Amino acid sequence: MRYYARKLGFYVVALWAALTLNFFIPRMMPGNPVDALLAKFQQRGGTVDPSARRAFELMLGTNSDEPLWDQYYHYLGNLIRGDLGVSVSAFPSKVSDVIQESLTWTIVLVGIATLLSFLLGVGLGALVGWRRGTWLDNLIPVTTLLSAVPYFWLALIFVLLFSTTLGWFPLNRGYDVTLDTGWNYDFISSAIYHGTLPALTIVVSSVGGWLLGMRNMMVSTISEDYVLTARAKGLRNSRIMTRYAARNAVLPSVAGFAISLGFVVSGSIITEQVFSYPGIGSKLLDAVQNNDYALMQGIFLVITVAVLAANLVVDLLYGFIDPRTRVEN
Repeated sequence: MRYYARKLGFYVVALWAALTLNFFIPRMMPGNPVDALLAKFQQRGGTVDPSARRAFELMLGTNSDEPLWDQYYHYLGNLIRGDLGVSVSAFPSKVSDVIQESLTWTIVLVGIATLLSFLLGVGLGALVGWRRGTWLDNLIPVTTLLSAVPYFWLALIFVLLFSTTLGWFPLNRGYDVTLDTGWNYDFISSAIYHGTLPALTIVVSSVGGWLLGMRNMMVSTISEDYVLTARAKGLRNSRIMTRYAARNAVLPSVAGFAISLGFVVSGSIITEQVFSYPGIGSKLLDAVQNNDYALMQGIFLVITVAVLAANLVVDLLYGFIDPRTRVEN
């Protein structure tokens, strides 16, 4: 119990530290969200008097007359109540509504792409590691090269090849804007069609890392005594590969996959920007460009909680699977 309590205590402190940085870092940036919002009104020909400016400051939580520490306490209090504020870049929408809408797109796109790249990379890695020294080893340089290619460059190449030249996939957007959103066949099929190329970009660029890691673990695992014993018993090679070698070699990859799931909510900013995909990465970029403190803080909060939760689950699972990690020093 002391092991689990210590882990939980560590992550509670880490969450508090992340929330504190989440509050102070945006306020160290040049610019002001109130000025950005007022500039939008002025571009439309409107005028804002001092009382209206004061109201916007109170609404956005950037009261210049209030000490920074008081703003910090109010920020923590609002978080406890689930109030993330109002977004400047999507005014007058609430931050929670903006995040909820964009997070769904990101989780579906990046989550499915991450799962596919993991399954494909681990499966190929197990096969390549089991048959090391054969022609299958030629897959490693190819996938490693693709992993080294920058996301934006690979995305632009895919757009040029599959969208502009061949016309197989649309250039941008997450769905056909002429359709009504909802759980209907036309909208879902359109979303899948528009998300295929961005997902392919993520899978192609990330599968190499999973393949190489699994292949190396398989090479070291098949030399273990329990694998040699299974071979001496005359078991089938397919059973030895899956039940003995791959089952143990995949453990580090599973830990890495659990952590990568935490980063799913952060989206793929470059990929979403290239394809104009309505994910949370695009919203984060809009928030930075508009000095939208509330939206930046809300997105960073979601990312922080997801990553810490994924790491906590991995730590607790390791403590359960391997009792040696719970031994007190």
